[in-house]
Amino acid sequence: MASITINHSFSRNPNISFHPQNPLIQTQALFNFKPSISKCSPIIHCAIRRRPEYTPSHIPDPNYIRIFDTTLRDGEQSPGATMTTKEKLDVARQLAKLGVDIIEAGFPASSEADLEAVKLIAKEVGNGVNEEGHVPVICGLARCNKRDIDKAWEAVKYAKKPRIHTFIATSEIHMKFKLKMSRDEVVEKARSMVAYARSIGCEDVEFSPEDAGRSDPEFLYHILGEVIKAGATTLNIPDTVGYTVPSEFGKLIADIKANTPGIGDVIISTHCQNDLGLSTANTLAGACAGARQVEVTINGIGERAGNASLEEVVMALKCRGEQVLGGLYTGINTQHILMSSKMVEEYTGLHVQPHKAIVGANAFAHESGIHQDGMLKHKDTYEIISPEDIGLNRVNESGIVLGKLSGRHALQAKMLELGYDIEGKELEDLFWRFKSVAEKKKKITDDDLIALMSDEVFQPQFVWQLENVQVTCGSLGLSTATVKLIDADGQEHVSCSVGTGPVDAAYKAVDLIVKVPVALLEYSLNAVTEGIDAIASTRVLIRGENGHTSTHALTGETVHRSFSGTGADMDIVISSVRAYIGALNKMLSFRKLVSKHSKPEGSAVV
Repeated sequence: MASITINHSFSRNPNISFHPQNPLIQTQALFNFKPSISKCSPIIHCAIRRRPEYTPSHIPDPNYIRIFDTTLRDGEQSPGATMTTKEKLDVARQLAKLGVDIIEAGFPASSEADLEAVKLIAKEVGNGVNEEGHVPVICGLARCNKRDIDKAWEAVKYAKKPRIHTFIATSEIHMKFKLKMSRDEVVEKARSMVAYARSIGCEDVEFSPEDAGRSDPEFLYHILGEVIKAGATTLNIPDTVGYTVPSEFGKLIADIKANTPGIGDVIISTHCQNDLGLSTANTLAGACAGARQVEVTINGIGERAGNASLEEVVMALKCRGEQVLGGLYTGINTQHILMSSKMVEEYTGLHVQPHKAIVGANAFAHESGIHQDGMLKHKDTYEIISPEDIGLNRVNESGIVLGKLSGRHALQAKMLELGYDIEGKELEDLFWRFKSVAEKKKKITDDDLIALMSDEVFQPQFVWQLENVQVTCGSLGLSTATVKLIDADGQEHVSCSVGTGPVDAAYKAVDLIVKVPVALLEYSLNAVTEGIDAIASTRVLIRGENGHTSTHALTGETVHRSFSGTGADMDIVISSVRAYIGALNKMLSFRKLVSKHSKPEGSAVV
C-alpha cells in the first residue's frame, strides 16, 4: 500500500515559465521570484499525491523528492549528541512514522556498538510498516574499503530495503593532503568498492564524492560515470564544507546531470552542510536543478554548523512546491515534525534556538503590536504556514484547563493536542510528575507540560534513579547535600557530601554512589516559562575519564564520546541532579553495550 501525502495546489505565477529540460531556469526563478501572498494551509485546494513505489535507481514520478535522513549518522557526530541504542531505535521509529524514505542509521565500522545499533534498526524499523504502509530504506555508511563495506552490509542486510552508502574524497585538497592518492587511484578505489558492494549482495548502493563542492567538475563527471558502470544506484553530491552558494550548487547539479555518462540510470542526491547558513537554500537549488533525493537531519544537527534541516526543506517544498519549485513534493507526514524535533532535541541534548525556522519556540509567536493587530484581523498577514501543519496545536478548543484536580484522561487529551500521543506507563509517569507540579503552581502552561514530557519520556533507560535529594546552603557555611539513588535492582543507596554550592555538593554525593569518574564539560540552566514559580530546565555534558572512543567517518580519527543529559523541575537542584543522572545513565548504558562485544570499541578501522 502506497502512503499518501498532502500537497497544496496553487496557480502558477504567469511571469514564470518552468523548463524541465533546463533546470537552471527553475533555480534562477527560485532565488529571483517575488512571492505572492498566500498561506500554506490544508484548506487550500489540497491535491493528494501517492508516494511512488520504491526502486533504487528510478522514481516513476519525476516530481517526487526522496527524503534521506542522516540524523542518526551525521547528526550524531555533533559534539555531545551521542545516543544510546534505545534512543537511536526510538528516533528511527519516529523517522519511519514521519515518512522519510531512507534512514541512514549510522556508520557501522566506527564501533561495534554502532554496528549493533544499525543492525537492530534494520531488523525492527527496516521491516516495520507505518500507518501509511511505508517501509523505509535502512542505510549504513562506509568508506571505500572492504572492511567498512562488510561491516555496513552485516548491519543493514536484515532490512527489507537495505542500502550501503560509500564515499571517497574527490577535491584536490582532500586527495593531496588527506588521502595522499592520485586521481587515477581515487577513481579505481571508488569503482572497485562500488562493484564490491554490489558483489556481496547489496542491490542499492549510494556513492558520494566527498567535498564535491570544491572538486574539479570534469573529474567529477569521470568518477561518477565510472561508479555508475560499477553499479551505483544513487549519486550523492555533497557540499561537505558548506562552501557553495545556491547558484553555484544548482549549476553543479545541472552540469553533472548534463555531462555524466549514464546519469539517466541513477538518482542524483544532495548533501549540504550549513557552514555559511546556506544549506537549505543549496538543497532547494539542487532539487530544482534535477536532484531527486535530499540528505537532511532533524533540527539541522550535524558536523560543525550542521546540515540542511529536514523541517525547513520539507516545509519549503510543501509551501512553495507548486508555486515556484516546479511541482516538487515529498512523502513526509508533516504533522509528525514537531514530535520528531522534540525527540531529537531531548535525546541529543542539542537545544533548538527560539528563532529556529519551523520548530523554534518563537516560530509562531507574535509579540509586536503591529504583528498582533494583523494576526487578530487575519492570520495570513504574518503566518505563511499553519502551526497545525507540523503538529503544533496550542488552541484549546475543548476548553480543558489543567490543574491539580485534573485526571489522566484530561492530561492525555491535552498532550495529544500538543502533538504527543502517549499512553500506558509513559502517561502514568507523566501524570504523577504533573500532579506534583500542579500542587505547587496555580497555572500549568503548555511549555510546562512539554518540559515535563521531555524529562519523563525522553530519559535514557535508567541504571540509577533519583529518589530524594536534600541540600543545605547559604552564606554561613559550606553547602551540604544528601542524595538517595535507586539502582536497577531496586536497592537504595545514600550518600552525603559538601561542595562549593548546592549543585556541586549534590553532584559529588552522586559520584560517591555511582563511583564512575567523569568530567563535567558543560552545565546550563534555563527557566521554561516566566515567573518565580517557573520550571527549571537543566542540560549537562559529561565525558568519562576512561572515555569511550569511535572512528570518525570522514577523518578516520579516534574521537572521544561525550554524553548529555537533561532534567526539569521547579527546584533547580533537583533539575540539575536529574540532568546529571540522565547523562550518567546514558554513558553507563553505552558502556554495557560495548562490553558485550569482544572487539574493543575504538579498534582501528582499515
